[in-house]
Amino acid sequence: MPWLQVRLAITPEQAATYEDALLDVGAVSVTFMDAEDQPIFEPDLGTTPLWSHTHLLALFEADTDPAALLAHLALLTGGPLPAHQVEQIADQDWERSWMDNFQPLRFGQRLWIVPSWHQPPEPQAVNLHLDPGLAFGTGTHPTTALCLEWLDGQSLHDCNVLDFGCGSGILAIAALLLGAKQACGTDIDPQALEASRDNATRNGIDAARFPLYLPSEMPADTFDLVLANILAGPLVQLAPTISQHVRQGGHLVLSGILAEQAEEVRAAYQADFILDPTAEKDGWVRISGVRR
Repeated sequence: MPWLQVRLAITPEQAATYEDALLDVGAVSVTFMDAEDQPIFEPDLGTTPLWSHTHLLALFEADTDPAALLAHLALLTGGPLPAHQVEQIADQDWERSWMDNFQPLRFGQRLWIVPSWHQPPEPQAVNLHLDPGLAFGTGTHPTTALCLEWLDGQSLHDCNVLDFGCGSGILAIAALLLGAKQACGTDIDPQALEASRDNATRNGIDAARFPLYLPSEMPADTFDLVLANILAGPLVQLAPTISQHVRQGGHLVLSGILAEQAEEVRAAYQADFILDPTAEKDGWVRISGVRR
């Protein structure tokens, strides 16, 4: 049977209010979806963390009156509705529909990110098998793409890599598949470490080649390459910590930075690194350099 779908663009603070209101007006299901591929930092135990740009999708019986529904929803929530869209949708295999949104993606010349339900478009290429999940990093966001493209263009043979804020583990796993000898991941979120381990195992990477640590457990080692795809604020605040993990002559790659934040981040690292020109993609940037 067909359905009436209501999509609301909300903030995390609005989530509970609109979820309750939608159920009160007769929604048969309510689903939260990430409007972008954004990181979630250290969710509290027992909570369901939400992204800063979240879509709330609600399904109603097909004969529901959209105008009356929206009026009732505004009355229950006590004000104008956020940006929203109402549409009639045909009944379908929802799992298959969700899966169809994620296709294999190519980064550079060698590297593909391939969901598990797809065959690699180029079986002889470097294929990283990864499914969307809670931890940040599927390749769809420009910050992740900028880092993957950089990795694809490097010779990583015998490199020792640190993925600082590893999320899904996508950057470290890509580095290992592209020839790095060893990688290490650290994240403040235990769920991210679990996701990284699962994704590494799926890609045939032994735990000994990819140890994972909470920050409090992270050894004070130096690395040939340090990748940090987090956000501009933490990158600036943690610049001394991140920098000390890069050996002299080693490489640093930073992302998760909006274009207007680039100069602030560059200023935090320029004393210790010879920085490359900033690379930009869709309003986000990558900053890379070599340790002096």
